[in-house]
Amino acid sequence: MTDRHYIKARDILVDALMKLETPEECAAFLDDICTIRELSDLAQRWEVAEMLNEGKNYQEISAATGASTATISRVNKCLNYGSGGYRTLLNKSTKEKPHE
Repeated sequence: MTDRHYIKARDILVDALMKLETPEECAAFLDDICTIRELSDLAQRWEVAEMLNEGKNYQEISAATGASTATISRVNKCLNYGSGGYRTLLNKSTKEKPHE
């Protein structure tokens, strides 16, 4: 896939995702578009991002999630040098959590 085709395909998918209105619609779409393994991998990466954001170390994260240190390192790299997607959602998720 060329870069231009990738960007067009990604943008079409983003437009489709933006039309989802409820958690149930989102879950149904993810169940349909992803294999169980793909969805599990995405969920694991998100859990890793949350734990890195909380200051957990690689060993704690690996023990809790089963993620390899390579996966944890990749997520950490994206958190620090990526496009900002993880950071944006982490910031939004933190704002929505009740104060403990």
